Amino acid sequence: MEDMTVHESPNPEPTPTETTDPEVQKERPTSIQQREKWANKMEFLLSMAGEIIGLGNVWRFPYLCYKNGGGVFFIPYFVFLVFCGIPIFFLETALGQYTSEGGITAWRKICPMFEGIGFASQVIVCYLNIYYIVVLAWGLFYFFSSFRSPLAWTTCSNEWNTFHCRSSSELFNHSSSLGPAHSSEEEFWEHRVLRVKQDDFQGSLGKVNYDLALCLLLAWIVCYFCIWKGVKSTGKAVYFTATFPYLMLIILVIRGVTLPGAAEGIKYYLFPDLSKLANPEVWLAAGTQVFFSYAVCQGVLTALGSYNKYNNNCYKDCVGLCLLNSSTSIFAGFAVFSVLGFMAHELNTSIDHVVQAGVGLAFIAYPRALALLPAAQFWSVLFFLMVIFLGLDSQVQHGENNVPNVRVRCLFTVRSIFFFFLPKFVCVESLATAITDLFPAALRKPGRREVLVLLICVICFLLGLTLVTEGGIRLFELIDTYGTSGNTLLFIACFETIAIAWVYGADRFYDNIEDMIGYPLCPALKYCWLFITPIICGGTLLYNVLFQYSENVVHKSSSTQVLSSLLIVTPMVCIPVYMLISLWRNREGIATPSSDLRQLKPCSPRLTLCGIIVLEAQKPMQRTKTEEESPFSSGESEGALG
Repeated sequence: MEDMTVHESPNPEPTPTETTDPEVQKERPTSIQQREKWANKMEFLLSMAGEIIGLGNVWRFPYLCYKNGGGVFFIPYFVFLVFCGIPIFFLETALGQYTSEGGITAWRKICPMFEGIGFASQVIVCYLNIYYIVVLAWGLFYFFSSFRSPLAWTTCSNEWNTFHCRSSSELFNHSSSLGPAHSSEEEFWEHRVLRVKQDDFQGSLGKVNYDLALCLLLAWIVCYFCIWKGVKSTGKAVYFTATFPYLMLIILVIRGVTLPGAAEGIKYYLFPDLSKLANPEVWLAAGTQVFFSYAVCQGVLTALGSYNKYNNNCYKDCVGLCLLNSSTSIFAGFAVFSVLGFMAHELNTSIDHVVQAGVGLAFIAYPRALALLPAAQFWSVLFFLMVIFLGLDSQVQHGENNVPNVRVRCLFTVRSIFFFFLPKFVCVESLATAITDLFPAALRKPGRREVLVLLICVICFLLGLTLVTEGGIRLFELIDTYGTSGNTLLFIACFETIAIAWVYGADRFYDNIEDMIGYPLCPALKYCWLFITPIICGGTLLYNVLFQYSENVVHKSSSTQVLSSLLIVTPMVCIPVYMLISLWRNREGIATPSSDLRQLKPCSPRLTLCGIIVLEAQKPMQRTKTEEESPFSSGESEGALG
């Protein structure tokens, strides 16, 4: 691997954001620290892998394959991957590497008018930092419970069980004579872990679940010490957190495929149903899965890329990471459905009766299956260790509308539990990077970063306590479904491609990438940015707004509708509001890239939106003092028109 360590030298080469003007350098405070870089390429690759590979690979992708035609689902999945997922993934990573800036200031340098894209993405990151780590708290709770014999969720003799509790064998083998019945796994999840208080959100969250609160605190403590020293500590942490889940996944696959009934489970996972290709819902599911599983439009890819050396081959890195992400999703399906096939075999029932979507697969169905294995405690510990590290190294991604059990359907339709599994600590790293780049003079000083990260963790922990209350699961579901909704990300993606391909210039950005990696790219990605990707994102957004959003909100209470709308609108409104503010201030060069970027080239008029943007983009980057004082001088007009 290429060594990316920054070496000190008496006369270091100026970075794209630095100046060699001695007068300017004298004015700079000497205590401001230089921007960090990854110690080596492996740390960058593992951080990116940890960001995009998470719990969703384990529980959502396999379920979507099973539900949407088995192996046939791969066709629409890879279509969307090639034309939408990879182009945006690469765009954001290359943007960070080229500008050496975080998720907000990178857009300021490329096109100041679209700086609102950065603010919108950081609002989503704030949502994720508050609520997704709760999934990690659930994983910790199950992990500690796995040391009990027998496993707590396998019996009905506990204080939290009700009269209707039945073990899995009783539930599946004698369901006709039981009447109303609930499985022991469902009651453990609902009454012991969540301690659900009521079915409808009435504004009362109830008491704090102190067991989960302690797990949440532990998760934040681990998160803080993973990143408090910057990318140096983040890079070291991912050596373990990003690789350990793969070891666990391999062990689970090997054990799963050797179990009786595993072949039948894998058949349900992969058996193709060609008739599903005619269903538009299957294509929509594939598109949203690709789009959201690659953690785009959240500023994290840009932040991680900004710590690369300028000449790092980010194109090769991104293609490899995308292939790794999708391969992991496919591979995880064998671990999941081989074990589910074994459970169906042992309980003498069909796969349809044991498969559940969303968190139900990770916290009800899979624990139920593990309990049937010899040495159940051992396998349960391994599985929830994997969940913990995937959760620590990942953020939430959207899941299905299906729920773990019918009785909490109205309050826990975790539509997006698989949505964004970004690295928990990398997501905090992204927010800290964005804030630091906004205020470098104040925050790039010794000791300031540690205080900033601590402040972020404490605030997010305190806000997250609302999600571990008796009614917190309803608030979790609202944030998960609407705060980090697909509509918001699709909206941001449309503006990202417009800003880069049509305003900054697709040809110019391609030239910048060529300057970084050392060779020209195939123009296919450029045409995706210009036409294909925005059409896909815009079309999917339009479909969701017209046919999905109204159906999800229509049966909600008025207070829930207001909160849902605020969660969606808050990040989206950042983009147009910032554009209006820029125009109101009559800010000079609202579409003009920063003059300290490398290899700026004139933007081709055929790749811009309108005449005013053409004029702004083609202004000379270096102006004389006279021209700066007289923006309407003839010299500037000639430069703009020439």
